Amino acid sequence: MNVAAIVGQTLAELGVAQAFGVVGSGNFEVTNALRAHGVPFVATRHEAGAATMADAYGRMSGRVAVVSVHQGCGLTNAMTGIAEAAKSRTPMIVLTADTPSSAILANFRIDQAAAVTALGATSERVHSAQTAVADTVRAYRIAVHERRTVVLNLPLDIQAASAVPATVQPVEPLLPIRPNRKAVEDLAAMIDQARRPVFIAGRGARGAAKEIRALAAKTGALLATSAVAHGLFHDDPWSLGISGGFSSALTADLISQADLVVGWGCALTKWTTRRGTLLTGKVAHVDIGGQAHQPVDLAVQGDAGQTAQDVAELVTVRDGYRTDDIQARIAAGPRWPVPDLSTDTHIDPRELTARLDELLPGERIVAVDSGNFMGYPSAYLSVPDEFGFCFTQSFQSIGLGLFTAIGAALARPDRLPVAAVGDGGLLMSIAELETVVRLKLPMVIVVYNDSAYGAEIHHFGQDADLSTVRFPDAGIDQIARGFGCSAIAVHNVKDLDGVTDWLNGPRDRPLLLDARIASDGGSWWLAEAFS
Repeated sequence: MNVAAIVGQTLAELGVAQAFGVVGSGNFEVTNALRAHGVPFVATRHEAGAATMADAYGRMSGRVAVVSVHQGCGLTNAMTGIAEAAKSRTPMIVLTADTPSSAILANFRIDQAAAVTALGATSERVHSAQTAVADTVRAYRIAVHERRTVVLNLPLDIQAASAVPATVQPVEPLLPIRPNRKAVEDLAAMIDQARRPVFIAGRGARGAAKEIRALAAKTGALLATSAVAHGLFHDDPWSLGISGGFSSALTADLISQADLVVGWGCALTKWTTRRGTLLTGKVAHVDIGGQAHQPVDLAVQGDAGQTAQDVAELVTVRDGYRTDDIQARIAAGPRWPVPDLSTDTHIDPRELTARLDELLPGERIVAVDSGNFMGYPSAYLSVPDEFGFCFTQSFQSIGLGLFTAIGAALARPDRLPVAAVGDGGLLMSIAELETVVRLKLPMVIVVYNDSAYGAEIHHFGQDADLSTVRFPDAGIDQIARGFGCSAIAVHNVKDLDGVTDWLNGPRDRPLLLDARIASDGGSWWLAEAFS
């Protein structure tokens, strides 16, 4: 057995769940070794797609996924997806071939470690045949214990060497970090002193919904989430939904009037806090590591669930922000403004999304690309829980939405996958339509098509020369049919009747909706972001 084979075997024994990649000569053997030892592999059409699929798979499954790429250009093709995963602290392994140290004139040669480090990922290396197993285990341990995206470089000469077998010890997840007692007491005192507390949970609190809800119920706190944790409190009558740019006017108003906001596993970014303007009272931040993006009055290092449980033992029971008036306002709904922007040829994006929310099964998993449109699926499409929404936006790149939906769909095959993308983002990633068709994923792909890069149109205004960001209609529905999708050109709500037909059919091919959307003059969240 050579080193390439033992690396694949070792990762399989450690428990990696799924692999994605584009196979070339440099990663052929290690990919087949993964497959031979039971790790499912999806051949993608581009390495950027592979990296984001693995990222999404890990987020939605809670298990480590692997990306397999060729040396040099295979790695550079994957870099946008790797950067997104690294910024999001997704535990993930990227297996990349590397040129031998002696091959200084090789076409594929770049300083891979430097490139990876620049992205914020961790660069590791298989150093020798003798250390191959230990090097692989170390990379996996860093990914799991430090919540890192780790790139494991496999030099070609070392890959071909005869491996030295070694016992693979399991890598167990770390136990929850219990917070310092003084910090717990301080946080309990802050909550007791608050008359209008709000708890905002992030991705780091996705396993702590029960404990946070219990504490909120005891202390009268309202509940909200960051975008990446959307769905965490979906069925709670005191939930406000997403905090920040995607907030309804009601949600923004109630959070801004809070005299205490506690972030649970939430970085409190400018997006979640509307550049800090929602934080008008005291702020506390609970996380296992990392700093909040906004100034805080109290920082508590600890697991969100464990901290909430410890604090609950010290606080007093009271109504807090949970009054009859607030309950009535929340129960009345967000009351999104819905002006009818529809024309004879273009559908209002609000009407489009609201109608899809009615038509599509509730057991869904929604993935959203970046662009002017992105607030509509985020705010108008309900999700069943925190594993119903996958939001790869830490790097804020367009073009990742379709990749995200594929990874999420494979992680949760029990749910209907819904990809919400713009026309620009879809055309960037359109090669992976073939992957969706090949995998026979019963996916609904909603294209918010304004034949433009809409964010730039609305940001720079009609007085600017916009010819560089406007395009002729591409006939996306026709292109999708060419890939093997079912497709509908949507100009009005009536055209969505075809969705019901597809849902009632065999769902043996994905459905793409080429929705020609009416201009909103710049979505509400974008106006706030660009303010």
